[in-house]
Amino acid sequence: MARTACWSHTERVLLTYDQAVHDYELPATEGKRGDPRWPAFARRHGFPVEHPVQWEVEALEPDELRRLVLDAVDPYIDREVLARQIARQEDQRRALASFVRGWDAAGGTSS
Repeated sequence: MARTACWSHTERVLLTYDQAVHDYELPATEGKRGDPRWPAFARRHGFPVEHPVQWEVEALEPDELRRLVLDAVDPYIDREVLARQIARQEDQRRALASFVRGWDAAGGTSS
């Protein structure tokens, strides 16, 4: 937030241990030895502190990852702003399609 100075709030989105291990059965990989969060996580979940492990969210099926991300951001979406933006995009698509039809009719090429 400090680097970009454009956000008033950020929220981490992640999988819980139970989701990664039990719900999705993601494979564990060797974790980062220098991660300062590892010892507390290891103690909380019964892992040996000297052997960090991690689970990669990228191992999820793309559709499931997309669903999880959309579920996480959904509460922050301003539906009125989104509807205006979608309408604006549709107007722009129609204008562009009309331009291309006119261009083709005038002897231009669209490819």
